[in-house]
Amino acid sequence: MTTGSKGAGGNGSPDHDLNCLTIDELQAHAHTMMDKQTRDYYNEGADSGSTLLENIEAYKKYRIRPRVLRDVSKINTTTNLFGFKSSVPIGVAPTAMQKLAHADGEEGTAKACRKRGVPMGLSSFATTTLEEVAEASGEIPNVLQLYLFEDRDHSRKLIARAKKAKFKAVFLTVDTPILGRRNLEIRNQFKLPPHFKIANFVEEEEPALGDETTSANQSRARKPRANSTAGYTDGEKRVTPTGPITFHTHAANPTLCWEKDIEWLKEECCPETEVWVKGIATAEDAILAVHHQVRGIVVSNHGGRQLNGAMATLDALPDVVEAVRGQIPVHVDGGIRHGTDVFKALALGADFVWVGRPALWGLAYKGQEGVELMLKLLADEFRLCMGLAGVTKVEGISKEYLVKIDKSGFVARL
Repeated sequence: MTTGSKGAGGNGSPDHDLNCLTIDELQAHAHTMMDKQTRDYYNEGADSGSTLLENIEAYKKYRIRPRVLRDVSKINTTTNLFGFKSSVPIGVAPTAMQKLAHADGEEGTAKACRKRGVPMGLSSFATTTLEEVAEASGEIPNVLQLYLFEDRDHSRKLIARAKKAKFKAVFLTVDTPILGRRNLEIRNQFKLPPHFKIANFVEEEEPALGDETTSANQSRARKPRANSTAGYTDGEKRVTPTGPITFHTHAANPTLCWEKDIEWLKEECCPETEVWVKGIATAEDAILAVHHQVRGIVVSNHGGRQLNGAMATLDALPDVVEAVRGQIPVHVDGGIRHGTDVFKALALGADFVWVGRPALWGLAYKGQEGVELMLKLLADEFRLCMGLAGVTKVEGISKEYLVKIDKSGFVARL
């Protein structure tokens, strides 16, 4: 496992992958490794994709103000999260159906996070069970990204399993009351290939016909599987989703609200597992999150896959940080492609960042090894940035190290 106290040198490492030295190069490799349907599913944003692009472009509006003649011979990139010392303030964000990218899937991602000493988020719609991921993760903390279904029993069972597997938190996704429009997904008629399963919701299989232990009733021909249907509102009546759980029919929940659902979730999760909200983008909702006593916030716009035209997460971050006033942690995701992006997010008040698509690109490139490479690239770049900016500890990164460039090219101190 890489520690946080190594030097800040940028060129001397003997273990470079000379075919892949940046996240942009990793994305290019992944482009050739993925089939079109998978590539489009992972990389697409909602509608025109402008918010997806702005998540990335927002980091270019800031420049770093380096300080010099400071002793940077010992740089500590570690930070504490859930009682764990993460090697860098970077975690792998929950992303769905990772076996589409590589057979290693979520288990490979977990092993990579374990090797690099960082937390991992797991999607509810993973192609590996949360128990398998917990086992592969070892000592690193896991968080479960949670869609709170209209049928509470499904969510209750999943939460109970996460608690038993010692997941540290659930990140309730709050930006999907309705699914965003993803045109390539529609055009490709995206479906999970039949040899993969949404592992956390696989129904119990009946014994195979002819099994000696099979009872007479069990050995009858299996009934055809019911079709899944999305929920809808019929006049004043809400009709809930039916059939086997799928992302397109069950993930969106337009009935969620602060008053009833956060309290229900805390009762189910706490004290063993913390409740966070993922998808906060405004100061008003940040204040409500504090009021309802969630344990943390992730500033997120679902990777630009929901409301196109929403603010970039980096642009939303400062208002959220100011509203929270240090009462609970504030994390951010979206658009991080370089270690300097991590530095900028922390300088604007984030306590921690999560990266999603780069992990998928790493998986597509070389499976577990590719995710390890992705984390190494970001960690090396972040450490180098700290050293060249004159900072030796993560907690020393602040807005005094940034300026903002406006559209006219003028520099403004923060």
